[in-house]
Amino acid sequence: MTDSTPRWYDDEAGPMVRLYAMTAGRARPSSAAFDLMAVVQAEPRPDEAPTLSPEQRTIFTLCGERPRPVAEVASDSGLPLGVVRVLLSDLLNEGLIRVNRPVPPAQLPQAHILREVIDGLRAL
Repeated sequence: MTDSTPRWYDDEAGPMVRLYAMTAGRARPSSAAFDLMAVVQAEPRPDEAPTLSPEQRTIFTLCGERPRPVAEVASDSGLPLGVVRVLLSDLLNEGLIRVNRPVPPAQLPQAHILREVIDGLRAL
């Protein structure tokens, strides 16, 4: 008996998992902290750490090597950015990562103020 169903993938495709299966059907992170340039760093793992999915473990390991921007975590993990944001949100809720958001440009001091401070320091 042969299977007459057309196959839209081949044997080299490997195991295929829908993206929503990795995020338990969620499309949005529970935190707005994960813009592209937010820097993520792994916290020391407690003894009774929760069980992590393979994807979460990969992200946690990447962030444990050194602090990384969210865009780099997505690139290095090979996962789509939306999935990475949801998984990072889960790790943040578990207290396994720390997120440092970049300072918005509007909150940075203006160049002329910095020049005045430098000139004042030189005058001392």
